[in-house]
Amino acid sequence: MDVSAIASMATEMSQARTAESLQVAVLKKALDIQEQGALQLIEAASQVIPSNPPHLGNDVDTFA
Repeated sequence: MDVSAIASMATEMSQARTAESLQVAVLKKALDIQEQGALQLIEAASQVIPSNPPHLGNDVDTFA
């Protein structure tokens, strides 16, 4: 192996590491955005659904 081949291989490896780091950063950002969206959805759903009064849902009618 000559010096230029070693330098070329080192450059390719460095570019691969950089591309991988960029992909991981983009994935983390996408996960953060999904997390924020899910939290907003859960928060909105919990505000819309009122809780039942305490006298409802305590008895089950089993007479058929």
